[in-house]
Amino acid sequence: MAAPNPGLANLLLEQFGGPQGELGAASRYFTQAVSEDDAGRKDLLFDIATEELSHLEIIGSIVAMLNKAAKGQLAEAVESEAELYRAMTGNGSDSHITALLYGGGPALTNSAGVPWTSAYADTIGEPTADLRPNIAAEARAKIVYERLINLTDDPGIRDALEFLMTREIAHQKSFEKALHAIQPNFPQGKLPGVPEYTSVYYNMSRGEDARGPWNAGNDWSSSRIRSRQSTAETARVPTSVLVRRANCSDRIRRGR
Repeated sequence: MAAPNPGLANLLLEQFGGPQGELGAASRYFTQAVSEDDAGRKDLLFDIATEELSHLEIIGSIVAMLNKAAKGQLAEAVESEAELYRAMTGNGSDSHITALLYGGGPALTNSAGVPWTSAYADTIGEPTADLRPNIAAEARAKIVYERLINLTDDPGIRDALEFLMTREIAHQKSFEKALHAIQPNFPQGKLPGVPEYTSVYYNMSRGEDARGPWNAGNDWSSSRIRSRQSTAETARVPTSVLVRRANCSDRIRRGR
């Protein structure tokens, strides 16, 4: 580490106690692993969860090192009150929260000071559903690391962050392979859905209609795209749904 940087330390808390952070990832994969029946996927989840905890240690250590100067300043009070406050809050940094409340150490919060919550460990107990958000979580974490890398020119910090970012790529690959090894893996769960609705695209927006693989192609056809004014589609919606929709619209009109 070339020099202390409390502002960067505060931003790094996003990967310590934030929603895309290492603790959230480790908790998510551990909870999935203990309920997983497949031996291969269980091993995969435990392996990556354990690795995420080691990444948590790396981030925490970097935060502590970057805050060394702030911790010393607070302990020794070597500067005037005004100068000390200015040093901690310069350039819009919120690092004074970390420095004052946690003595410069890593806090289980995100960069805005919001406490970590177990709600980040979102697990539903169905591999075909859980592996998909795992892939997305690793992708989001990679993007956060990219942005953090672009905020520093410290070679040591960049090396550490580039390593952590690269491991997110490896984890994505593992989760994708595990998902594709389950066949079929879509739709998730056991029930296939009602056939007359599974391949219907609802064109509910105004303006020019766009076409792409999300509403056209092998699984879609122009005859299966329903517009807002389609009375034919309305006739196909179950009566109970139409009644609830009408009651809701009536309450809105009456301001209730």
